[in-house]
Amino acid sequence: MGRKRERASGFGLLPRMEARPHANGQTVTYRYHPVGGKPINLGTDRHTAMQRVMDLLGTGSDAGTLTELWRTYRELPQWNELAPATQKDYDKSSKHLLRVMGAVPAGQIRPADIARYLRVERASAPVRANREVALLSNLLNVAVERGDIEVNPCRQVRRNKEVPRTEAPEPKELRRFLEWLDTQSPQRRMLGLMAEFASRAGSRRVEFLGLTLPQIDDEAGLIRLFRAKQHGGKRKAEAVMIDGGMQSLVERLKALPRPDTSLSVFTNRDGNPYTEEAFSTLWQRIMVKAEATGVIERRFTFHDLRAYYTTQHKEILGELPEIHANKATTARVYDRSKVSKRRAI
Repeated sequence: MGRKRERASGFGLLPRMEARPHANGQTVTYRYHPVGGKPINLGTDRHTAMQRVMDLLGTGSDAGTLTELWRTYRELPQWNELAPATQKDYDKSSKHLLRVMGAVPAGQIRPADIARYLRVERASAPVRANREVALLSNLLNVAVERGDIEVNPCRQVRRNKEVPRTEAPEPKELRRFLEWLDTQSPQRRMLGLMAEFASRAGSRRVEFLGLTLPQIDDEAGLIRLFRAKQHGGKRKAEAVMIDGGMQSLVERLKALPRPDTSLSVFTNRDGNPYTEEAFSTLWQRIMVKAEATGVIERRFTFHDLRAYYTTQHKEILGELPEIHANKATTARVYDRSKVSKRRAI
């Protein structure tokens, strides 16, 4: 009886390469079948095996591969036009994408390969797979523009379906959570103030992590911010009105101790703005403790506070806020209302 056919380990290989899984299900041996010759053993390391094949074919450099396209992409002006958060997300997406397909020339990537990557290779992380294929599409656009390929195969493949989150903290739960944080350590109290700011302003945290005192215009009664997501390289300014609960929050923020040389509103123990990494770590620890002590029934993300703001804005003022370039996106992603209300006639 012949060896059972197994396709997964052969995904993304160069032409005439063969993957031979071992019986233990862990190890894979790679071989190359030259025309008219005997198979050549390439060992068990996938990347090394593919490099050896390119050496045999006289294409030992990585020119035209996804790895080379990734290096080139980061040197182009369009990379510098991306928001820092987008650059960071693409860098994260590149890790798994290049591990699987980095040595593959752009011209050998087919729509079927991309579909398999989305549905099989990354079946356990469908949303992250979409982000990785978004990066792949950008890299293949570079290949199109310089004449390596004629058409971007990513355009022929449907992305995985993404289901927006449907939950946001209730007002009573959020109030209890913020009151609890106010009894914790100074740094946790600071994150509590940041959470309150997000729930009142509806801003992404990247938009106010570096907020400075001069951005709070008392005379005009406004907090001046910039949207994190850029369109066409243009930065859109936002003005958040200081009224109601926001006025009380601003007064508390201004009264916080900070070094004389610091203008930052939200500061760590050194008087500097929080980095994204430090913030995320502290937020996760807070969530774990809050859930364990019964302060909250279930965890929520900091981004859910943007949805909280949207939902409460609609509940109180009767309309969705202008927090996204597309109002349909605001309704679809951020409106977490559980009851739809309408007037009778």
